[in-house]
Amino acid sequence: MKTLFSSLSLCAFALAISSCAPKQATTVSPETLLLKDYAPETIFKLPEHHPTQAKFSVIDMHSHAYKKDLEGVKEWAKIIEENNLQRVVVHTMAHGERFEELYDMYKSVSDKFELWCGLNYEAWGTPDFEKVALADLERCAAKGAKGVGELGDKGLGESFCTHEPSAHFNDPCFDAIIDKCGELGLPINFHAGDPIWMYEPLDEHNDGYLNAANWAIDLSVPGMLNLDEVVATFLDAVKKHPNTTFIAAHLINLSHDYERLGAVLDTYPNLYIDNSARHLETCATPRATKKFYEKYQDRIVFGTDNDPERSMYRLEWRILETEDEHFYAEDGYSYHWPLHGLGLSDDILKKVYHDNAVKIMGW
Repeated sequence: MKTLFSSLSLCAFALAISSCAPKQATTVSPETLLLKDYAPETIFKLPEHHPTQAKFSVIDMHSHAYKKDLEGVKEWAKIIEENNLQRVVVHTMAHGERFEELYDMYKSVSDKFELWCGLNYEAWGTPDFEKVALADLERCAAKGAKGVGELGDKGLGESFCTHEPSAHFNDPCFDAIIDKCGELGLPINFHAGDPIWMYEPLDEHNDGYLNAANWAIDLSVPGMLNLDEVVATFLDAVKKHPNTTFIAAHLINLSHDYERLGAVLDTYPNLYIDNSARHLETCATPRATKKFYEKYQDRIVFGTDNDPERSMYRLEWRILETEDEHFYAEDGYSYHWPLHGLGLSDDILKKVYHDNAVKIMGW
């Protein structure tokens, strides 16, 4: 019996020693490691914080109809409750019967879903476009649409127009529609351009290469505008329609130039910005980003614009609320830089999460 016990003890000791030994890692040559396969793990022993819900009540001003059936919407509603979300704006980009179908399905599950409609382009390019689009807009508003979105232009004109050629948002063909949105109290969420990396050459100098490779803008396409030009056409529409409220999605894709972005907000009082789908981009420069939030805390609203998974929401809270440094998203990310928490103050969080949206919507 003693011999057996001694043998077992020796085996346990050997196992413990082997578990403490350095792992035999496979060496990968830099000549063969592909950038897309590079997945670093942080080696810094720093404090970590993993909020499981937002610190304060949240209005998500930028999401989409990701769930296509009743069961999916019910599951999303559970996640909303878990994460301290008060409302979620669903940009359906739909009109007519399709909008009404989505509205009825989402609202049957929870009043926390607020659905925004798209525009009707069935008569695009004909003298009846304005008449048809306006009639459909009023129909959607009567059904319960609280805004219009997401509209957008990545360089060739209004992105969700189903006909070619399209037109940029400062074209006179949109004037009556934009004015009607102001009259009906419907804010317009607009996506202008894409991050600067998508316009840069896909070479070794592109700071956001992995993301740019997926979403590159081909400037050689006839009529394609660059980022500055797209933003200019959008801002021209904002200027022409001071009685309509605009929310520029994704920080107007100008988070690489906070001085310019701030100047835009200083110029157009009827313009707000949402931070949706730009948390990974902006937390690469945490100090500059935090200063921007501090200065323009009254003009930024919170948004996600990603598939509503629990891990996605928790990463949002970690980036905005904590001061964690040099960490990586648990389920992957599309850039190759570490992430950093912004550590926004309670006052700023309350405004960005909730109060600014209430001000815009009158809720």
